[in-house]
Amino acid sequence: MRRRTRGTPARAVALPMAATMALAGLAGCARQPDPGTVTVLNSATNTAEHEANQDHFDRCAEPLGLRVDQISVPADQVATKALRMASSDSLPDILELDGSELPQFAETGGLLPVGEAGVETSEFSDSAVSLGSFDGTQYGVARSVNSLALIYNVELLAEAGVEPPTTWQELEETAALLTSGSTYGMAFSASPNADGVYQFLPFFWSAGGDEAALDDGAGDAALQLWKELVDAGSASRSVVNWNQQDVNDQFISGRAAMMINGPWQVPVLSGQDAVEWAVATIPVPEAGQDPVPPIGGTVMTVPAGGEEREQNAGRILNCLNSEENQLSWGERVNNVPTRADAARTYREQNPELAAFADLVATARSRTAEVGTRWPVISDAMAGAFQSVLTGRATPEAALERAQRQARAGE
Repeated sequence: MRRRTRGTPARAVALPMAATMALAGLAGCARQPDPGTVTVLNSATNTAEHEANQDHFDRCAEPLGLRVDQISVPADQVATKALRMASSDSLPDILELDGSELPQFAETGGLLPVGEAGVETSEFSDSAVSLGSFDGTQYGVARSVNSLALIYNVELLAEAGVEPPTTWQELEETAALLTSGSTYGMAFSASPNADGVYQFLPFFWSAGGDEAALDDGAGDAALQLWKELVDAGSASRSVVNWNQQDVNDQFISGRAAMMINGPWQVPVLSGQDAVEWAVATIPVPEAGQDPVPPIGGTVMTVPAGGEEREQNAGRILNCLNSEENQLSWGERVNNVPTRADAARTYREQNPELAAFADLVATARSRTAEVGTRWPVISDAMAGAFQSVLTGRATPEAALERAQRQARAGE
């Protein structure tokens, strides 16, 4: 899985009871580092990304007479690192989490509503607000977000005389037409983890599926679509093992004419010249519908820790989320800014990525409806499409079992 700062989905962490208690007591904890230093815990371990972050932090901190120190650990260690820091009353002033992890921390009461830190969010898109919210309160802000789109091989579609498909029927027909020799018409990730679930959600949600009621029948059609693509030979049976990077590798090597993937692949796609690529919206069940993909990315939160430190963190966040700084950051990481004005400019300046900007507008947070229940629901959903694609269950039976599994795991 690639770095979550680039927006790939992460699995939310179910906090153990001891950790919950440690975080819940944070409101009374007093951290005593240099009052002129704002500390940030994030996953920017890549040198280029760490430096890019520091550039933006410095441009915001210096005019305020502050400095920012980053503590960067691998993405899958951010939550556990935060818990260790909480146990020693040394949490950072800004904690950057994957959006899917935020409910686990917000539920403890250890995070400050961003409005109380003076963070202005009125210009943020609804989907971005949703990504940083829990139980109706906004605890985190995202500088930029991502989603998924259909990325296609321009040359192969032109040779076949077809346009990018916009409906599920067109997707099946186009994928079959483009399948030839060692090239499959379509590629996606159906791995039994966050990557596969993230890629399944646009189909599940666009069909009317409800993560809180997996067995209501609405999501069956999405599983049936994936099954038909694989059974027809238009998609490889290996999709059950591919993560999103594997899917991109298949596309670049010419073994897939179309794929579902995100903007975090743009640097790799732009750095190769074997395949001319373009981006289109994700096909929907019926013409005229809006696709409903997941929104991904990290959110910056403010742990409770004393008014002066909280307000300094809020001032840094306000600066990072100015129109100019959001646009600069979005350009740097190939993600869509969360301010409406910055997103419009980003779309105009990056027409080849316009589909991503459009899809973010209708995207949904994975945890908006189910909150801290998301980890068990995600696991149940992964089990459902794995069992269908390997021929062990029908879509209906798989999602009925998934709902039982989700209830048992709550």
